[in-house]
Amino acid sequence: MPDMSASLAMTHMVPLAAEINNDKVTPGVLGFIVFAALALGVWMLMKSMNRHMGKVDFEEAPDPSAATPAATPGKGAPKNA
Repeated sequence: MPDMSASLAMTHMVPLAAEINNDKVTPGVLGFIVFAALALGVWMLMKSMNRHMGKVDFEEAPDPSAATPAATPGKGAPKNA
């Protein structure tokens, strides 16, 4: 019985295939491959960027307006090493 449903499906698809316009331009398989390659490249770049950003270690400079005069270096306060 599975052969009957496949045959029936094919007979319904044949008229649809005959109605394809040969003058219509579509991206096709090559367009899909190029798009997939670009998407894969962007994904790999984002993964690499996240890995590199995770390695970045920095200390934020203290806010100069919040510092008290006694805590500024050069005024007798010990420097943090």
